[in-house]
Amino acid sequence: MTKTSWTIGDHGGDHGGGDGGHREGDQGKAGFCWIHLDGRDAEAMAWLETGGGHGGESLPPTARSNLTTAETRPRCQPLDDGVIINLRGPRAGADDEGDELVSIRIWAERGRIVSVTYRRLAGLEELRDRMAAGEFLDPGDLIAALAVQISHQLDPVVADLGDQVDECELSLSEEGFYLRREIARARSKAIGYRRFIVPQRQALESMALLQQDWIEDEDRVHLREAADRFARMAEELEAVRERSALLHEQITDLRAEKIDRRSLVIAIVALIFLPLTFVTGLFGMNVDGIPYAHHPASFWVVTGFSLFIGAGVAVWFAATRWFRS
Repeated sequence: MTKTSWTIGDHGGDHGGGDGGHREGDQGKAGFCWIHLDGRDAEAMAWLETGGGHGGESLPPTARSNLTTAETRPRCQPLDDGVIINLRGPRAGADDEGDELVSIRIWAERGRIVSVTYRRLAGLEELRDRMAAGEFLDPGDLIAALAVQISHQLDPVVADLGDQVDECELSLSEEGFYLRREIARARSKAIGYRRFIVPQRQALESMALLQQDWIEDEDRVHLREAADRFARMAEELEAVRERSALLHEQITDLRAEKIDRRSLVIAIVALIFLPLTFVTGLFGMNVDGIPYAHHPASFWVVTGFSLFIGAGVAVWFAATRWFRS
């Protein structure tokens, strides 16, 4: 069975993780405990509602409220000796509904991290394995590794959006009218990603400035590195959004220009046949007294006269450069 809730380390209290619970306290070599809860696991969330620990290890009410909030945005808020930090990363399942970026809510303090996700976050199991292998020595190491991992995962996604807009720009003249939906999808994704990436950069920068003793200098370097990546991604997403809007305007202009050209052709044809319609209507009246009505050459004379008028109108259009408009 998929393990969606776990406890790793030697500092925190047990929690009821249900059948999907996973405890690796004996495997972890870290000096802190990471308790991760699946928000869809009722038994695990019941442990959180009871206070999140025993004795003096209870979670602050504000932290507990943040961990159970349904809708979150990236932020970093120091609270007593701990930190509330919310981050967003790519979802694990492509068939998962909702936003492309999944929220992870974290309460970090000396000796313990408690995190909650309501949807599967890509790469979280990899961090769990690294934690169990003893790669992280304090909460700062784990949060910095999570931030760097998310930045590495999102970097190619943002780059693909830029490449997609580049391809649309190159094929605009040939397939402009068929690219509107693709451009709209790229712009929509860019807006959705940017909505969380910009505050995520601010949250990481704020955490790097915190004076918590469990955040080491190396952790601050990694946090700033991740923040710089998110800043660059935010700039790229802003460029994608602006270029997509410009491409949409260009497609609209091309469409209007194409309609104008077709309308011009229709107008020229109508103007050429307007005098011909008058002539044929005049000589086609079913009344007595029409000159040469019974003459053997009447039809050819009228036909020749009509062709002459049509050719003359066409030459006039050509001389006044209507066809080049």
